[in-house]
Amino acid sequence: MPLAISLPTSSPPPHLFPRRHANLRNRRVSLARSSTQENQTETGVIIVGAGLAGLAAATRLASQRIPFLLLEASDGVGGRVRTDIVDGFFLDRGFQIFITAYPEAKKLLDYKALDLQRFYAGAKVFYGGEFHTVADPLRHLWDSVASLTNPIGSVVDKGLIALTRARVLVKSDEEILMASDEVPTIDLLRGIGFSDEILDRFFRPFFGGIFFDRDLETTSKLFDFIFRCLALGENTLPSMGIGEIPNQLAAKLPADCVLMNSRVASLEYPNGSDSGPPVVRLQDGGVLKGELGVVLAVEQPQVDKLLNGIREPVVSRPARSTVCIYFTAEPDQIPVQDPVLFLNGSNTGIINNMFFPTNVARTYAPPGKALVSVSLIGSFEDRSDEDLAAEVIRELSGWFGESLVMSWRHLRTYRIHFAQPNQCPPTDLVKNPRVGSGLYLSGDYMTSATFDGALVSGRRAVEALLREKGLV
Repeated sequence: MPLAISLPTSSPPPHLFPRRHANLRNRRVSLARSSTQENQTETGVIIVGAGLAGLAAATRLASQRIPFLLLEASDGVGGRVRTDIVDGFFLDRGFQIFITAYPEAKKLLDYKALDLQRFYAGAKVFYGGEFHTVADPLRHLWDSVASLTNPIGSVVDKGLIALTRARVLVKSDEEILMASDEVPTIDLLRGIGFSDEILDRFFRPFFGGIFFDRDLETTSKLFDFIFRCLALGENTLPSMGIGEIPNQLAAKLPADCVLMNSRVASLEYPNGSDSGPPVVRLQDGGVLKGELGVVLAVEQPQVDKLLNGIREPVVSRPARSTVCIYFTAEPDQIPVQDPVLFLNGSNTGIINNMFFPTNVARTYAPPGKALVSVSLIGSFEDRSDEDLAAEVIRELSGWFGESLVMSWRHLRTYRIHFAQPNQCPPTDLVKNPRVGSGLYLSGDYMTSATFDGALVSGRRAVEALLREKGLV
C-alpha cells in the first residue's frame, strides 16, 4: 500500500513558489503544510536537485502517491542535461548523445514523444589529412566492408571489435556493472589485442568523447556497459534538444511539487540528533522538513558542502571537464549533409570530436541556417573563449577547407567543469545511498556516469528510503 500522509489543502508560503518551469506553471497540487515552528513547511520527502537523478526520485515517489517537494537552485530542470535557445538555435549544454538502449530510460521515457533523431551508426575519423569511415557492420554492411583496409585499424582490429561486441552482449547490464574485476579501459583494450593505431585513431577520440577522458583511464565496467548499449541501441538526439528528456519527466509531476530558484543553504539535524531526517534550510530563509526523509540529488562537488558537519568530506578524484563551442553557418557552407560524428584521429590539435546538429535534427536551427558543435576535452582555463574559438576555426580549416570554415560565426561557448565524475578503478557502481537517518544520496557518481546511471540512482535512493520506512 502506498503511504498516504494527511495534509491540509492550504498552500505553503508564497515565497516557496518562485518562477517554475514553463511547462508546469498551470498545474497546481498542494502537497505541503505550514508549521508555526520557524515558519517551517513540511511534506513527505524533500528532494534537493532537479537533474535526472532528482527527477527520477520524484517520479518514483509520485508513483507511490507520496508527497514531496523537489527543489532546484536554477530556473529550470535537467541539471547538466539542458538546452538553451539562442537566436533560434537549440544549444545543448555540452556534447550529449542519448542511446536508446539505456535500460532505465526505456522504463521512464516516451521515446515517440521525444521524436528521437538518429545519428549514422559509425563515425568519420580525420587522419592523415583525410576522413576515413568506421561503420557498424550490422547497420551499414557495405560501408563496413569498404573500410576494412583503411588506416584507422587493421583487419584484425576490426575483427576484434566484433568479438568485443559479442562478449558484452552475452552479459546482462547487472553482471557488467556489478563485476568485481575491472581495469582501466585502455588496459582492457590492449589486453584484447587492439593495435596502437586503432586505439589512438578511433578508441581515444570516440570513447574519450563519451568519458571526457582521452587517456581511457575510466573503468572497463563503464566501457562494457556503453559498448553493450551501443550494440543494442541507436545514438540519437530529441528533435527539440537534449533538455526535452528532463522536461518530459518534470511534466508528469505535480506542478506545485517542483520549486525553481530554491537554493538550499544547509542540511541540519535538529538539536544535533540524527534520530530523524535533517531539516532543509533555504538561502531565502525558508525551512523545510521531510517527514520521511531527504534525497540529495546534486552534483558531487556540492555534496560535501551541504553535508558539512554531518559527515567527513569524501576524497574524490578530479572531475572530468569539457568545453563545447557552437558556430552558425549557412547550409551551403557545411561540407556534408550526413548525420555523422567526426573524430580527431590525428592525435594533434585541441578538437576531440565535432558534428553538425542540424544534420541530425533540422529543428536545431532556424530555417535557412546550420549549426556546428565542436567538443574539447579538459577545462582550458588559461584560454579565453575567443582564443579557443579562433583556434578551432583554424584547425577545422585543415579538415574541411578555409573557404567553408572561415565563414562560420561563433555563437556560444560552454565550459562544463563537472561534466562527469571521474570513474577510474577502483569503483563501486552500486553505492549504498543512505548516509544518515532519513538522508539519501543520488547522482551519476553513485552509479555509472551515464544518463541511465543518474536515473537509476534516483530510483535506488527512494527505494532505500521506502524500505527503511517499511513502505515496500
